[in-house]
Amino acid sequence: MAKLLTRDMALKAAPPWDVVTALLDGHLADPFQFLGLRVHPEGFALNVFVPGADTVTCITGKATNTPLEPVEHAPGLFCTLLKKDQPYRLSATAGETNWTFEDPYRFGRVLSDDDLYYLGEGSMHRLWKTLGANVTEIDGVAGVHFAVWAPNAERVAVVGDFNVWDVRRHGMRRLGASGVWEIFVPGVMPGDVYKYAIRANGSDLPLKADPVGFGSEHPPKTGSVVRDIAGHDWKDGAWMEGRAARHNTDVPISIYEVNLASWKRAEGDRPLSYEELATDLVEYVAYMGFTHIELMPITEHPFDGSWGYQPVGMYAPTIRHGTPDEFRALVTAAHNKGLSVLLDWVPAHFPTDEHGLAQFDGTHLYEHSDPREGFHQDWNTLIFNFGRREVVNFMRSNALYWMEEYHLDGIRVDAVASMLYRDYSRKEGEWVPNAHGGRENLEAIAFLQETNTFVYGEDASIMTVAEESTAFPGVSRPVYHGGLGFGFKWNMGWMNDTLRYMEEEPINRKYHHHLMTFGIAYAFSENFVLPISHDEVVHGKGSMLEKMPGNDWEKFANLRAYYGFMWSHPGKKLLFMGQEFAQRDEWNHNQSLDWHLLDAPAHSGIQTLVRDLNALYRSTPALYLNDCRPSGFGWIDGGDMENSIYVYQRIGGSDDPRAIIVLNMTPVERSDHRIGLPGKGFWREALNTDGVEYGGGGRGNLGGVHAEAVEWMGQSHSANVTLPPLSAVILIEGEDDT
Repeated sequence: MAKLLTRDMALKAAPPWDVVTALLDGHLADPFQFLGLRVHPEGFALNVFVPGADTVTCITGKATNTPLEPVEHAPGLFCTLLKKDQPYRLSATAGETNWTFEDPYRFGRVLSDDDLYYLGEGSMHRLWKTLGANVTEIDGVAGVHFAVWAPNAERVAVVGDFNVWDVRRHGMRRLGASGVWEIFVPGVMPGDVYKYAIRANGSDLPLKADPVGFGSEHPPKTGSVVRDIAGHDWKDGAWMEGRAARHNTDVPISIYEVNLASWKRAEGDRPLSYEELATDLVEYVAYMGFTHIELMPITEHPFDGSWGYQPVGMYAPTIRHGTPDEFRALVTAAHNKGLSVLLDWVPAHFPTDEHGLAQFDGTHLYEHSDPREGFHQDWNTLIFNFGRREVVNFMRSNALYWMEEYHLDGIRVDAVASMLYRDYSRKEGEWVPNAHGGRENLEAIAFLQETNTFVYGEDASIMTVAEESTAFPGVSRPVYHGGLGFGFKWNMGWMNDTLRYMEEEPINRKYHHHLMTFGIAYAFSENFVLPISHDEVVHGKGSMLEKMPGNDWEKFANLRAYYGFMWSHPGKKLLFMGQEFAQRDEWNHNQSLDWHLLDAPAHSGIQTLVRDLNALYRSTPALYLNDCRPSGFGWIDGGDMENSIYVYQRIGGSDDPRAIIVLNMTPVERSDHRIGLPGKGFWREALNTDGVEYGGGGRGNLGGVHAEAVEWMGQSHSANVTLPPLSAVILIEGEDDT
């Protein structure tokens, strides 16, 4: 043994000088071939690289220490020869400082051939358990397993606070032709910041955040943060077991869309934390009677002004409000209040920020290389290349990730229309036809179908929703019937038409009567959600209140009538935050909603109305059971253009009381206006948007009307009703009083 410890013999373990030079320059492509313990003709060569160390010693037993020899002209490189292959630790000194540590290059390969096969095939269903920075333990040693896909890289190293951002210290192992690089780094802890240092085409790229990172630094910093997301102690078991009953077409679904950063601000104008939102937001949404909270994207994003719709960290809940576990606490709180949580999910595009996915390994890895396919002109963002199985797997796994790791109840997929068509927002010559010469994006269509099939197959209790603004057929039809496989689709046509109608002066509405009726012609072609989203109250469009014509009283009356129409129309409901109390200014992501407006009766009245509409909707099967079936709706009078009056019925199950809805969309009161009724007896006035409690004039029908055996409007019975100006009146079938 003594012979092996002579300096000359120890230095035989040193790698060739060209390897040493590459190591010192930070260019060494395969450090695992030379560092750590390796077979040598005279034993086992041990090479370690510890920049700044004066001495390094190998510890192989309680009393067995072998000093390593420094390699001349290679500061930080030490070597020796050992007789046998065995576990070891290292100790080092620098001046009067000494420390003991594990050598990352003594640990073998972590990912198996099966892992690489499924990764290459694009069928690694839980990608985040393989790639990313997973806190783990190997051979009793705690640390983090880093793994990243960078097939065109010449060298990949993980750098961070734990290695003073030195690309030479933790060069990664390339796993054959898979394009995956990995390393287990002992001693790295949750909270440590890191990035990947990638060398490609002979140059060092800007440091990259982890595509599968579970956490990020606070913007404007862009590093990934190690987070241990395994083994969370969830407290929502009862909810998870029963949530399937809350997400089908037969149940009431009323969604409150929220931007967490601007819903409400804390003292000092800071956004609320996840922990604060778990109390304030959850209790408010439950009080208002909504069934779902939809979060605008909380996936990590560099630019506040993108509202989260230009994400970089698809696997990281934004640190702006707290840690992953604190976000889980928000979801748990919602579930324990009976609320589903949906996530706005963005597979349509990603930003060009140099620390993100753009040219990740020096090539167009995640995006198309041709800007006619890979660049969104409207948003200055890049488009995922869904022709690559690895990219499909990256995004498809991400959808499941949020549902499994964070117990989210579903996703609303942003900008689906931009994915479906290759010529979306492009002029002639600015797009590339598909293989058949058409405009459909066949790869993106297949991706959406696969994702819906996959996530519903893994957990049928969730829901997926498409924001799709065209007439693409079968968005919410099952894939096995030729559809895209979404559970629901936003009804953008209904939203655009009816808002155009409401913006008209009442005197002109008779000329646009069809804008309120046309939606029924296609209302049951998809499983629709009626969306009044953030998109309707930004970019100069004004708030919902300011869209309404007339003086201030008429604006509020119009808005109340519109909400009455919306909640009684076939389709599930979605309302963006602030519109439930008639926010006056359009939404500004940089500040809180104007909660002080609730001090005014008109605004608090709108809030009370929305709360009562949610309560009535949830308690009245006629208003929700057949939201997506033609049997749930019938016109009684849809043609009274001259008076701008609409009368229709909503129908639930055979034993459920029917609902009659009467809209008066002019500022003229209609007394003794006869309407047809489909049955006899007493019809209770369940809701009148002109109620005093809502800020109205209190005109109505004194609790309801009695049907007379007088045929009218094709119905067997009828009654005279009072229709307040600019109002919606909802009558519910009562007991037979004959």
